Amino acid sequence: MPNRIKLNPRHQKIYSIVCEIPKGCVSTYGDIARFAGYPRCARLVGVALRSAPDDLNIPWHRVINAQGKISFSKGSDKAQIQQQRLEEESVVFMSGVVNLRQYGWAGNIDKDLWQM
Repeated sequence: MPNRIKLNPRHQKIYSIVCEIPKGCVSTYGDIARFAGYPRCARLVGVALRSAPDDLNIPWHRVINAQGKISFSKGSDKAQIQQQRLEEESVVFMSGVVNLRQYGWAGNIDKDLWQM
C-alpha cells in the first residue's frame, strides 16, 4: 500500500484488512470493524472506504452490510458497479442478497491470534 500521503491510522488498519478479503468472498462493515479492533464501529469502515484514495486500489466492493446486501441505494450507479464486480468474482446474489454463510470471509484468524 503506497504511503505517499498521511493516512488516518484507523483507516489504514481498515484498508489493510479489506485488502485481505479474497476474491469471491465478502465481509460486512461490522466484521471489518471487529477485525480491525474497533468493535461496534461499522460506520467507521464506511467512512474509511468512502475516503480511501483511488490509487490504493482497495477492494471496497467486497464489503457489504450485515443483511448480505449492498448498502448503496438500489439501482444507483455505485450499487450496480459493486454488484457487477462481485458477480465477476463469482459471488451470487439471490433477490439482491449474498449468502454470507457461503461467501462470507471469516478473517485471517491465524494472523489475528499472533497479534494478540
